[in-house]
Amino acid sequence: MSNGSFFSEPGRRGGTLAIVLVALIPTCFVGWLLWSSLGGSKDDDGAGGASGPTTSSTSSPPPPSSGASTPSAPSAPSGHSGQSGQSGQSGKPGDPLKGKVVVIDPGHNPHNRDHPSRIARLVDIGTEKKECDTTGTATNSGYPEASFTLDVARRARTLLEARGATVRFTQDGDRPYGPCVDERAEIGNKAHADAVVSVHADGAAAGERGFHVILPKSVRGGGADTSAITAPSRQLGERLRGEFAKATGSTPAQYIGDGSGLDVRGDLGGLNLSTVPKVFIECGNMRDSQDAAELTDTAWRERAARGIAQGITDFLNE
Repeated sequence: MSNGSFFSEPGRRGGTLAIVLVALIPTCFVGWLLWSSLGGSKDDDGAGGASGPTTSSTSSPPPPSSGASTPSAPSAPSGHSGQSGQSGQSGKPGDPLKGKVVVIDPGHNPHNRDHPSRIARLVDIGTEKKECDTTGTATNSGYPEASFTLDVARRARTLLEARGATVRFTQDGDRPYGPCVDERAEIGNKAHADAVVSVHADGAAAGERGFHVILPKSVRGGGADTSAITAPSRQLGERLRGEFAKATGSTPAQYIGDGSGLDVRGDLGGLNLSTVPKVFIECGNMRDSQDAAELTDTAWRERAARGIAQGITDFLNE
């Protein structure tokens, strides 16, 4: 069909309409693009493309976390964070020991061996006189008890401080020797400690395994009078025994304390001279190869610290 050929009048009107439509289509398309760019299009349940909320955004706040399910690094031992949070109901879940003073006594001192005459001098423990301190024992491979006690004590301190406690040490490897056993007791007394735990490892015969907690005997003589602390110290020792066993999987020693995990003694200056609740814990036998394998294992020492920290926590929140 040539450009000069036209249909009748109706055809002319149709041709005119077609021309108008051709002119309007681009205009409508431009208008649609402008409207879309201004956010008029809503799909995906109202989320307007890139301008909508991100996947991390929510329309309602997350449920509040509870102390029993929210461990606080690094204080919340596996399986124990809920217990400590619940027992500390007087404070917020993460601070069950707020306001409490705990003294940890890392047994012996790595530098004692360098000062034999100083640690050998006698001091008064109330009922008798005994050596200022000793070097402690060691595994057959040479891992010293003094190194073990410092490591476990520091781990326990981290856990206890995270729970709100004020923790003090009798020594932190920062003294040339000692302190002597009478001074160790005095440090806890002057701190008005709510609990004192002296960390040790035993040096029994090979083949003897397990841990035990040493409680103060009721003694009175010289500067010693444990009559006021024997009962609370037993409570502390019982809590420590239970939580240490759960945390480490260790069993109470059968070679002492009739297998009860508790031993009462009246010949230790650190206990005799204490006026606040105090116990010793012998975490295992360094002279036994199986116990020594645990005592020299970093992961096991962390579990030991957790057991000690939880035993103290339980006692202080009774």
